[in-house]
Amino acid sequence: MFSFMILLAFVAVVVAWLVALYNGLVRARNGYRNAFSQIDVQLQRRFDLIPNLVDTAKAYLTHERETLEAVIAARGAAQSGLAAAKASPGDPAAMAELARTQGALDGTLGRLMVVVEAYPDLKANQNMMQLSEELTSTENRVAFARQAYNDAVMAYNNRREVFPSSLVAGNFGFRPAAFLDIPADRAEVREAPRIQF
Repeated sequence: MFSFMILLAFVAVVVAWLVALYNGLVRARNGYRNAFSQIDVQLQRRFDLIPNLVDTAKAYLTHERETLEAVIAARGAAQSGLAAAKASPGDPAAMAELARTQGALDGTLGRLMVVVEAYPDLKANQNMMQLSEELTSTENRVAFARQAYNDAVMAYNNRREVFPSSLVAGNFGFRPAAFLDIPADRAEVREAPRIQF
């Protein structure tokens, strides 16, 4: 009877330990999903600013219709990339698509800002200055949210891969999460836009 009690206590300790490992993995997964939702909020704010920026610029940039259309198209693609990533945050394919579409949007916004610099009246427009400032602030918030997300993904992946959590993670379908990297040194972002009049 005494050996049965010891065996029962041992089994209870092992079960409690496995439950604690599982719960830790769930908390880490929920942490990176929450961090991704902060990226979603900031990117949505960015998407909401872009039409106002384009509308303000339209009155001045009658010769730059192609640039404005490119910004609008890139915004639509970036929203689609975000929708796919929201459906499965951490999925490597979804994160790669989000990074690609956000990089393309960054490139077209950069071209728009270079064009704006060529129009002193537009550059001095109070509405344009306010929208540019808000966009810059939003870009900083996106960068901070992306850093928080990547930190949460690293913590989750570390927890998922270390022994003995790796045994629980493998048996309960905890897949690795992907980082969100939007490289600033991409060719389309670095390349200076051509402005023709």
